[in-house]
Amino acid sequence: MKELAAKIKAAQDPEIQTMKGWLTAWGASAPTGGMHHDMPGIMSEQDMKQLKAAKGAAFDRRFAELMIAHHRGAIEMARTERAQGADPGAKELARLIESAQQAEIAQMERILDRL
Repeated sequence: MKELAAKIKAAQDPEIQTMKGWLTAWGASAPTGGMHHDMPGIMSEQDMKQLKAAKGAAFDRRFAELMIAHHRGAIEMARTERAQGADPGAKELARLIESAQQAEIAQMERILDRL
């Protein structure tokens, strides 16, 4: 699970920086961080507390369940961008995010099957 989490972080960090750059260039503000913005699949404070308290296989299971929900939310937003977005770069990034996160969901589901 640690290897997968590192892979997810490595993939998402550049995507986040690209999107923040676009927001700045477009004169829009970025979300202020934390888990308070309205996004499908966002983890609640309670989810994070439960995850921090979990150990071993229980942690792995909860992490995978939360990340699958988070990824599904990101895929939903990516599909909206692809359908309604105007910027070709943003639409292409949305396509890449959707594809990558679907693959990661499949990997996490396989891990859940083994736990």
